[in-house]
Parts: sequence; C-alpha cells; structure tokens
Amino acid sequence: MTTNKTVAKGIRDLEDLDAVFEALAHRSRRTILSILLIRGGAMTSRDIADRFSCAWATTSRHLGVLKNAGLVSVELDGREHIYRLNRDRLVTVAGGWIDRFRS
Repeated sequence: MTTNKTVAKGIRDLEDLDAVFEALAHRSRRTILSILLIRGGAMTSRDIADRFSCAWATTSRHLGVLKNAGLVSVELDGREHIYRLNRDRLVTVAGGWIDRFRS
C-alpha cells in the first residue's frame, strides 16, 4: 500500500537525484569536487578559483550549483569562504542510484 509519506519520500529522492546529477553534468563542477577531494576536502573560494581560467562569476555560479545540490557546504572564516566537500551526499544520492543497477 502506497502512503502519502512514501510518495513524498519518492518525490524528494527524485529531486535529490535531479539536483546532484545536474551538478555533476558540468565538467568544471566535477573538477571542483575532485580538487576538493584531493586537497583534503576543504578549500577557500580563492584557491578554487585560481585553478580555473574563467571569470570569478563563472566559478561562483559553479560553486552555487554544487552548494544547492548539497555537494559542498560553505562557511565564512573572516573574509574567506571555505568550501567543504560533502562526500556523504554524493555517495548516498549518486551511489545509491548506481547501486540499483548492480546485479
């Protein structure tokens, strides 16, 4: 029997999948996640931006998409924005979807 809670959870799951896979769809965002992983999971926005040849506004938009998808969090340390990788979110949402296809 399907309940309203089950339907609501299914809708939330689909929204999570859409947000995460939309974020992963762009190469620069995947690169940002990889850089964060390699650098220990946290970096300033300036350090992240220095690795790209695009304008700061473009990097800022990419960071915003990652944040909105829950793949990174941001905290203010003085005047610096520190971005932290949220590995659990990536593994739970993307990994959980991929696991459905394992035999």
